[in-house]
Amino acid sequence: MNGTSAALVLFSGGQDSAVCLAWALDRYDRVETVGFDYGQRHSVELQARDAVRQAIVERFSDWAARLGEDHVLEMRGFGAVAESALTADRAIELTEKGLPSTFVPGRNLAFFVYAAALADRRGLKRLVGGMCETDFSGYPDCRRDTLDAMQQALNLGMAQDFAIETPLMRFTKAETWALAKGLGGEPLVELIVRESHTCYRGERGTLHPWGHGCGACPACELRARGWEGWVESGRPALMAEEAVA
Repeated sequence: MNGTSAALVLFSGGQDSAVCLAWALDRYDRVETVGFDYGQRHSVELQARDAVRQAIVERFSDWAARLGEDHVLEMRGFGAVAESALTADRAIELTEKGLPSTFVPGRNLAFFVYAAALADRRGLKRLVGGMCETDFSGYPDCRRDTLDAMQQALNLGMAQDFAIETPLMRFTKAETWALAKGLGGEPLVELIVRESHTCYRGERGTLHPWGHGCGACPACELRARGWEGWVESGRPALMAEEAVA
């Protein structure tokens, strides 16, 4: 298998990474996924990963043939260092630095180090992440400049030629919903609504039009606003070629 015709998707089981998985399956001959157990407070996120992957296999036969192995890497020691609201019992609020308390310092950078080590072993050259600097929570490691620097560091430090691809980087959440429709039509939209998980509080009881969640945390509010904006625009579709890598 040629490494440039295959990809490793950083896959959390959330809306953005689910759309990125579909994007990669539409683009590459072989796609593997990697998730990270970093001590997040709600294991529902890890459960959603399996549900999304299984639903893709059941509902999209062409993609099922391209979907390769899944990997879950243990990073609990890293998560314990930050003690953010995602890994410890803390309120979701702005910190004295002006960043959300849900920010885990360096999390995406650590994810890419682990993902690159795995990709090196698996012979994969493309690393795909759902980071976005248009509609995001103020996390500095979601910026494209950060990831460009990370890509250079990985290639220098590992004597590799990895490409970090971020198809959602310039998209709003409404445009992310539109891309999902463009990639897999209403069946993919429905899959993401029902099976993916974004809520910081781990709520799965209520199914809103945009998906499961508490409806009040920053992640739910952002997802809901994106859904409402997309619906108000007439639920258009965006093609995969419009995604910025």
